[in-house]
Amino acid sequence: MRSAGTRRHRPRERERHVETQPGGFGPPRDERELAAVADIVMHSYAMSPADSAAWLQRTKPAADLRVLREGAEVAGSLVLIRMGQWFGGRSVPVIGVGSVGVSPVHRGRGTATRLMQHLLREARASGAPLSVLYPATQPLYRRVGYEHAGTRHEIRVQVPSLDFGERTLALRPIEAADLPAIVLSYQRHARHRTGWLDRGDFAWARVQNMRGEVAHGYLVEGKDGVEGYLYVIRRALKDLKQELFLTDVVAHTPAAARRILRFLGDHRSLATEVFWYGGVDDPLLLLLREQTYSVKLHMHWMVRVLDVAAALEARGWPEGLSGALHLEVEDDLFPENQGRYVLEVSDGQAEVRRGGDGRLRLHVRELAPLYTGLLRADALRAMGALEADDASVRAAGALFAGPPPSLRDMF
Repeated sequence: MRSAGTRRHRPRERERHVETQPGGFGPPRDERELAAVADIVMHSYAMSPADSAAWLQRTKPAADLRVLREGAEVAGSLVLIRMGQWFGGRSVPVIGVGSVGVSPVHRGRGTATRLMQHLLREARASGAPLSVLYPATQPLYRRVGYEHAGTRHEIRVQVPSLDFGERTLALRPIEAADLPAIVLSYQRHARHRTGWLDRGDFAWARVQNMRGEVAHGYLVEGKDGVEGYLYVIRRALKDLKQELFLTDVVAHTPAAARRILRFLGDHRSLATEVFWYGGVDDPLLLLLREQTYSVKLHMHWMVRVLDVAAALEARGWPEGLSGALHLEVEDDLFPENQGRYVLEVSDGQAEVRRGGDGRLRLHVRELAPLYTGLLRADALRAMGALEADDASVRAAGALFAGPPPSLRDMF
C-alpha cells in the first residue's frame, strides 16, 4: 500500500485530451448559439427572458456551457461544473451537471440521451471518476448510468423556539478579508459530511448570491479564531413577517452553535421560521430543547461512476479496517469499466486491480448508491440490484459503511 502522503489520484494520460465533434457537441461557437442556449433554458425551466439572460451572464460559456447541434441548430445544452465531493474524508473530483435542456422542437428524438452521453465521455476523459446531478426527471439519467446516491433535506426551525442565552463569542459581519478563513472553515466541516461538495467558485458564488438574492454573512470568533459562520437571506412574508434562509451555516464548537442559534432567535419579533438544507443528521438539531422543527426530503441527487477503479481508489475508507471485495461490473456506455475487479482496503486507502472471482455482480448504475453509502449491499440485493453471496454482502456492508450521504448545495 502507498502512504496517504504520497498517493494521488491522477487522470490517465491517454484520456486527458478531449476532442469535440465538428458539427456535434462542444462549447457554443458564437452569439447566435449563446442566444439559442438562453432560449432553451427559458423554455425548459419556465423562466422569463430576463431571468434566462441573467442566468447566461453568470456562466462561463467556453468553460462551462456545452451544446449539442443537430445540423445547423442547437438542439440541447447543459452546464458542467468542476468540483469535488467528500467521501471518507477525501475529496473526489466530480463533474457536476446542471441546466440540462432540449429545444422544444427537438424533443422526443433521443436528443437528451445523446447530449448526456457526449457529456459523460468528456467528463471521463477529463479524469474525473464521478459525475453528480440533481434530476428533473430520473429515467433519462438512469438510461446513461446515474442512480440515487444521496439526499438533500430541508430543515425548518421555528424562530421563537431559539431561546439561547449564549453571547460569550463575538459575532460580526463577514468582510472580504475573511473569505480565505471561511473557505478553510467550511472544508474542515464538510470533509466529515459524506457527499458534501468540495466547493469551487461556482458553488461559493451561490452561497453568497442565490439567483440575485444577496446573502449577508456573519462570523463567529473565539480566542483561537473562527469557530463558525453563517450566510442568511431574509425573505419577506405577509404582514411584515419574514423567514430566514441560511445558504450556509457551520459551527465547530458548542459555543459557536449556541451563538448562531441565539443570533437567529434574536430575529423572533419579525421572523417566523429559519430554514436551511443538509442531512437528516444535522448536529444543530441536537441543541434544540423541543422538536420544534421539521426535516423534509427535498430531493435525491444522483451519481454516475465514470471510472470504476479510479473512483474506488480516490475516496477515503474506514481507518483501521482491512478487507477485500471481488466485484463484477456491467457498463453499457464505457466498455473500459466492464469486467471484474478486486478492491483491497487497508488503513483508509484502497487499491484496485483487474481480475478476481466477481462474487458481487452489479450494473455500474447500482454501484453509485453502494459507493456513497446511501444503500447497503443487503438492501440492494433484496431489490434485485446486485447478486452476491452472503460473505460478499457482509464485506461490502463493512467497507462502505458511513454517515448518510447528503448535500447542502444546489447547482
